[in-house]
Amino acid sequence: MLQPRKTKFRKQQKGRMKGLSHRGHTLSNGTFGIKSLDSSFVTARQIEAARIAATRYMKREGTLWIKIFPDKPITKKPLEVRMGKGKGAVEYWAAVVKPGRILFELGGVPEPVAKEALRLAAQKLPVRTKYIVARDFSAE
Repeated sequence: MLQPRKTKFRKQQKGRMKGLSHRGHTLSNGTFGIKSLDSSFVTARQIEAARIAATRYMKREGTLWIKIFPDKPITKKPLEVRMGKGKGAVEYWAAVVKPGRILFELGGVPEPVAKEALRLAAQKLPVRTKYIVARDFSAE
């Protein structure tokens, strides 16, 4: 008996965030960073709020790298709308963050400044984070 062939165009679902991050789990640009301990969607607004908090504390000295990008559209249908009639409009954009993913990296500032700036940035994010330092860093 012939089975119907599966089509390439499937209904897009939100998906599950299983497992650890396979990419972006080591520091690549900066000396200090924050690493995710949870999995979650991080919205573009949350990323921007964290960036502003960190750069304000650093007084725009040093360099901040944002290692995540909100490339997943999250859709929502309006309130009190019946079922059907297609997929809803894009509500916001989000980045999928899994445990182990580096979120932000910092360089060119002393360690106490970097630690506090990244702490302020981490407060704006919906995931638990961990402060990390590059292996080759030596405190002067």
